[in-house]
Amino acid sequence: MLEVRNLSKHFGGIRAVDDCTFTVERGSITALIGPNGAGKTTAFNCISKTLTPSGGEVWLEGQRIDALRPHQVTRCGLSRTFQITRNLEDLTVLENLVVQSKTSGVKSLFGPAISQAEYDKAMEILEFLGITRLAYEETSNLSYGQKKLMDFGALLMSDPKIILLDEPAGGINPRLLVELVDRIRALNDRGLTVLIVEHNMDLVMSLSHKVVVMAHGQVIAEGTPEAVQADPLVLEAYLGGGATPHAAELNAEAAHA
Repeated sequence: MLEVRNLSKHFGGIRAVDDCTFTVERGSITALIGPNGAGKTTAFNCISKTLTPSGGEVWLEGQRIDALRPHQVTRCGLSRTFQITRNLEDLTVLENLVVQSKTSGVKSLFGPAISQAEYDKAMEILEFLGITRLAYEETSNLSYGQKKLMDFGALLMSDPKIILLDEPAGGINPRLLVELVDRIRALNDRGLTVLIVEHNMDLVMSLSHKVVVMAHGQVIAEGTPEAVQADPLVLEAYLGGGATPHAAELNAEAAHA
């Protein structure tokens, strides 16, 4: 569904992403992992056009999207979250979701602030996430974990075909994490494709169908969670060699990388 071909992003003499190539199969949950500084988030930013790549190509369902603007990429069916929550503090949770709705151009200027269809859709998403009670809560009153759930709900308002989640587990408590993982699985069961950047290796290994590993801006391994976990290049990237680590050890190392 998603093809990243020889993607590069340079900042002066620094090659943050360097000839990076990988694929995401339709209907899969694919994890993009690697030590801090590996280039994962920069690759995410280039795929979603938050950053303009220095080179390479990105294809979504056979359409090249790396020359498009960010809103055009979203219209093609790709939406993403960010490591740090992005929301409008003066608006309610419901309003933060509605502003992410697809627009109909100039026609949208002449309709109500929130249409009935937008309201119904936003409430349906909040119910799916288990946070309808927060619909009219101002975003500034939410916990960090609740803001993460709201961001997750906001990206669903654009009817994406594939979602990119940048460290969704970061900074949220274990109970909310369990709920978030359940929702990701439920959406995937409905056919939504997921690409996820995450340092929590226990989460990655239990949730993903496929894992892509980056180091120094390049893809060094790609395969099932079990195969990647035992790959010597992956062990070298995380631990500098040595005995085979289990998922918890990989997670601990990633957290301090």
